Amino acid sequence: MKIEKYFWNLNETALNETMKIIKKPSHPKFASVMVNFLSRCDKPKELFSVLSRREFVENWPQIRRYWVKVELQSEFRDWWETIFEQLMEERMQKQVRPKGTAPIFLKAIGVQIRKARLGKRLSQKDLSLIIGIKQPEISKIEDGKKNITIVTLAKFCKVLNISKISIE
Repeated sequence: MKIEKYFWNLNETALNETMKIIKKPSHPKFASVMVNFLSRCDKPKELFSVLSRREFVENWPQIRRYWVKVELQSEFRDWWETIFEQLMEERMQKQVRPKGTAPIFLKAIGVQIRKARLGKRLSQKDLSLIIGIKQPEISKIEDGKKNITIVTLAKFCKVLNISKISIE
């Protein structure tokens, strides 16, 4: 993309310098140049042909701080903030979260807690009220999908009269 359409007031030498600044986010004038560019550009595709999405996301806080200093109210800044938020949502969704099975000992502990709870004829809801843990958390613990603290385990043992826990 040719940036001269956004920097019409610059000569050829200044345009080349501006392009170098855009390519180097660590440059002291980067935020200033980007504010100028973003206040004139309303097409994300054109921005991302000059600056990668990753670079935009990483440098937006710096650009926004500068923009707020020079202009308190800006519809363009608000619009680009929305673009930034959408990119962050996409980034969060794309993050690879480790998937797999819960460790065997967590399942073993969960099975023992479930047996003791059923032996006492308590529902998960009843147990949650007694212990002070939300019912969905108890379900996750019983399924072995939640790592619990020793304090929480002690609460279960006290309420359900569990004297011995086996992790096998």
